[in-house]
Formats: sequence, C-alpha cells, structure tokens
Amino acid sequence: MSATQTTPLPTKVERINPLKARVGLLGIGHHVYWPQFDGLLDEMHRKLGVLKGLLEDNAVEVAEFGMIDNAQVAYDAVPAIKAADIDVLFIDMVTYGTSSTFGVLCREIKVPIVLVALQPLKAMDYPNGTTFMQLCNDDVCSVPEFTGVAVRFGRKAPPFILGHEGDDPAALAEIKQWCGIAKVLHSLRTARLGLMGHVLESMLDMHCDPTAITSAFGAHVTTVEPGDLYKHYTDPDPARVESWKERILAFFDTPDPVSDPLTEKLTEQDLENAAKAGVALEGLIADKNLDGFAYYYEAEPGSELRTLVTNLIVANSLLTGGGFPMCGEFDIKTCVAMMIMDRLDIGGSFAEFHPVDFELDSVLVGHDGPHHINIAAAKPVIRSLKKYHGKPGSGAGVEFQIKEGPITMLSIGQTAEGKFKFVIAEGESARRPIPPTGNTNTHGIFKPDVRTFLKRWCSEGPTHHFALGIGHHADTIIQIAEILGIEYALTTPEN
Repeated sequence: MSATQTTPLPTKVERINPLKARVGLLGIGHHVYWPQFDGLLDEMHRKLGVLKGLLEDNAVEVAEFGMIDNAQVAYDAVPAIKAADIDVLFIDMVTYGTSSTFGVLCREIKVPIVLVALQPLKAMDYPNGTTFMQLCNDDVCSVPEFTGVAVRFGRKAPPFILGHEGDDPAALAEIKQWCGIAKVLHSLRTARLGLMGHVLESMLDMHCDPTAITSAFGAHVTTVEPGDLYKHYTDPDPARVESWKERILAFFDTPDPVSDPLTEKLTEQDLENAAKAGVALEGLIADKNLDGFAYYYEAEPGSELRTLVTNLIVANSLLTGGGFPMCGEFDIKTCVAMMIMDRLDIGGSFAEFHPVDFELDSVLVGHDGPHHINIAAAKPVIRSLKKYHGKPGSGAGVEFQIKEGPITMLSIGQTAEGKFKFVIAEGESARRPIPPTGNTNTHGIFKPDVRTFLKRWCSEGPTHHFALGIGHHADTIIQIAEILGIEYALTTPEN
C-alpha cells in the first residue's frame, strides 16, 4: 500500500438515480383444498404477504397477481402479467398445486421465473401434526412437478429457493440475489448508453457493433458528438465549477509526488480542468438522458477540446461511484459489465492487468481511467500527471486500491461469430504495496496460482478490460448470462 493510502474513506458517493426493478408475485395452490380446510386459504394469503414483504425489503416494486389455484385462473392471469412489464416473476409455492396452474405461465411468460418455497416451520411438530399443518408446510411438494413441466416445454428448470420463514440466512440471501438480478435486467433493457469518438488505434478487441449491444442486452446506444460535450465546457456556470472543485478536494487526497517523475502534486489548472469537465459531463448526461458512457477522442493538439476529452478521469470516477458507469478507450462492452456489477451493488471498476508479482503470487489489476470509488480501501488520491502513457494529453489521475477481501471480475469478449461471451473470475484483493503512479492498482490473488489463472483467463478470449467488483458473485453473473443466452467461462475454481 502506498504511503498516501492511509486516510479513512469519506462518505461514499450517493447514487445519482435509485436502483429500480419491477417483479411479479403470485401464489400457487389447489382450489380443492379451500372448502375442505377452513382457514387454509387465509393462511396461504398470509404466506404470500410474507414473501411480498421480503421482496420489498430488497427495494423492488412488487406487482401481485394473487392466488393461482386452477388452470383457468392461470390462463386469465397471463395478460395482466404480460402487461405489468416485470423483470422477474416469483411464484410462491405456498402449498401443493397441480402443474396445470404452471403450464401456461411457463409457456407464455418470457421473463425469468423463480420458484420460492418458504414453509412456516423449520420442521413439522410431529407429535401434534395434522393434515392442515402439512398442507401449510407443503411448499416443496409440487416443485419437481413444475420443473418437470418446464423441461417438457423446452425451458430450463426454473431456479428454486428453498427455506423457511424467520431466521433463514440462506433463503434471504437467494431472495436478495434474485432482486439484484432483477435490477440488472431492468437496467440493461432500459439503459441509454452514450458512445463518443472512436476506438483507440490498434485495439482490435475494442470494436463492437452497437446493434449487437441492443440485441444481447436491450440497451440503446446513442452516438455522441464531441461537440455535444464541448458546448457545456466552453462557458460553464462559475458557481457549478467551484462546486465541483469543492467536491473534488473534499473527496480526494492531493499528496506530494513520491517516486514517479511523471507525477506531481495536483495543480490548480488540473483541478480547474477536472471541475469544468465534471460540469460538461453533467450537462451531456442531462441532454442525452444517459445511463452510461463510453468514449475515446483525441482532438487537435493544443486545442481546448483536447484539454476537455483528456481530463474526464476525476469526474468519471465520481460519476461511476454514483452508479453511472464510464469507460475510456471506447469500451462499451466493459461499460455494460460495469453496469451489471453496479446494479448488483458490488462496485464495478474499469480495470486491466498490470505487472505480476511473482514473489507474492499476485497480479496488479487497475487502470488509468474511471473507477468505482465506493469500493476503495481508503480515501482516493489525485495526482497531476505530466503525460498519459500511451495516449495524448495530461491532467489529473486517480489512484487507489480496492477493499481487501473477495473480488469478482467480469470481462465481456466476443467470439468469432460475433456473439458476446462473459469471462468470469473470483479471487482475493490483498492490501499490499502499490506504485504511486496516479493509477488505481490492487493486488489480485487467484487460485490455484497466478500463472495458471492468467493462462486460463487469457485462453477464453476476453476483452483486455474487465469490470472489478467486491465479493464473490460468479454464480449471480452466471445466472445473468444464462438468462440472456450468453456464453460464459468461469476461469477460477468454484471453491
């Protein structure tokens, strides 16, 4: 860890827009039971209310479709479910129900369906057991009947959450996971991603057809002219520029240089440029109604436009921390990967591989561009860089390492057929020394060892950039890939 990375992290960047998702909820039962057992239907509605509360606890909007207890009711519910524009449908298996209630749902509802079986009791009260008690806890009974029907209908067996009411961390974690997936799916299918400029010359892995983005993920890609950004830079409101300066200085440390001759203490001019760039980006986002942005543009040497387009890093980092993914080098694929991680609330920094540490068996992961500041281990640093290596321009660079502990990486590559492919890995972030170069860097540790991991990762054909997040979430990202019909490869052992 560099000597400058010791200040505690300030209050995290607040989200620019709250995460959204709309999920459907219905209960499955058997109409024959209701006249046979007085009070049973009331208990089923109580159970349905419990799951609704758990979903709402995860900040999703719930569209409820009541109790589906025979085939005709299921057929009648289909138009309303389709019209609700939901991201995921949760089916509460409150008691046994025949699969005739599920068949038309499986056939007609195209969003992911999740079966939930949360019985009220951890175990039957065997000495006092009754048929009524059994029916109240029969949540799992028809699950294999439903999954079998799904397979017969040519669909994958729907995922299945099994647990009990009350203190059941495993079930609650799965519900939270699926609410996160719903937020990802909602964002992807409704996003407007700005794309400005061109690919950095010679980066053949960066080229991507915007139509393919819309086809695979649903997001609309809107082209942005440099002038759309520049017009907000040329004559900004001085009060807004000063506000951005105050925000930057409050959030970042500005230390003296250490060992790299390319770095110096943040200059007043670089601070001014970064603040004006922040004002310009906010103006662009409002004009174009954007949810993410990927760009690369060089402009004429010495021009004011070059100053702008090469000084977006600081504002990018603050915006990315606020849930607005920003990608340099025109990498819209990684912009999507960053959005996926952000909507799962696990970060999503723009990263690539840096030098390997063969002594410590780790590899530095980081970049000189935008980063998700909310996953920083300590207060981030800004250094003025006299030049950007490999690119034109100079200005402020952001330096930090991410929190110590589990990490997940997602790169979105493309196959020879032009299809997208998720390349996924889980590892650990270690608090070890990083170079004071004005770039983010974190030591990543991967099983079984760094040599084997890097060979496996590279062999899967990733884009050389990836999104970097905290925690182990490969299983969730795999679920998203399967929902979207995207090929994937997990390059690290699952355990």
